[in-house]
Amino acid sequence: MKNNTLVANKESYIGGKGPRKWKASTVILHIVLIIGAFVMVFPFLWTISSSLKSVSQIFIIPPEFIPNPFVWSNYSDSFVAMPFDRAYWNSFYITVLIVGIQLITASMAAYAFAKIRFPGVNFIFIFFLATMMIPKQVTMIPTYMIMGKIGWLDTHLSLIVPGALFNAFSVFLLRQFIMGIPNDLEEAAVVDGANPLKIYWSVILPLIRPALAAVGIFSFMNTWNNFLEPLIYLSTPDLFTVPLLLNYFKGLHATDWGLMMAGSTISIIPVLVIYIIAQRQIIEGVALTGIKG
Repeated sequence: MKNNTLVANKESYIGGKGPRKWKASTVILHIVLIIGAFVMVFPFLWTISSSLKSVSQIFIIPPEFIPNPFVWSNYSDSFVAMPFDRAYWNSFYITVLIVGIQLITASMAAYAFAKIRFPGVNFIFIFFLATMMIPKQVTMIPTYMIMGKIGWLDTHLSLIVPGALFNAFSVFLLRQFIMGIPNDLEEAAVVDGANPLKIYWSVILPLIRPALAAVGIFSFMNTWNNFLEPLIYLSTPDLFTVPLLLNYFKGLHATDWGLMMAGSTISIIPVLVIYIIAQRQIIEGVALTGIKG
């Protein structure tokens, strides 16, 4: 009787309408995802294509996706036209410092909000998160005045210190992850004589590596692509970051779009490489942070 039921179920599975509906929905879903992926990737592909064209080829009508001929000199000319090597170094070391310091400061704050009980912890955390709703335009002028008072205008400190010491989103993401860690581990460490700093360093940090990876990658991408703050605080070309330097390819009366697209393509490479290598950590870190509550 049991075997007959299995055979009947198998036949209904093979010849019934249920699997066909499931298969059709899967095909439709994949088609929609492919179209969406193409829409998102197309601007990047067009940037690469334009970086290998002359200005006349870029604006030809009808547009041609494949350059004819390939203008490889745009890449070498972009480095000669602007101090890209210096800008790359500036962006690199600023980004590394901000990401490294931010991981430490954000994880310490997240640990305090998640595991240390003190008066007003929830109110302070909510107030802390409320700062995410304040537009940058509101704090732009006061921050500029503060940087001027302490002598940090036209220095990289104006970019590194605020970005490294304060990031509400990173604290929120890490706090949600830490709240999912059982209290038994912390209590066992206390029994062994560990203080809060020891618990944070030896127990919490090793357990939140996926979340730290996700926060680090988000922070890297945001910092590397940051344009507004360098535009406001920096005025010396030798201090410019890559996004700010790209803006200087735009002239008053004309823009060399081939060189700009070549520089843009080069600037995308570090972010693209890091995302490809660490996309698993991004998905895992976000999925395990407990954002559901």
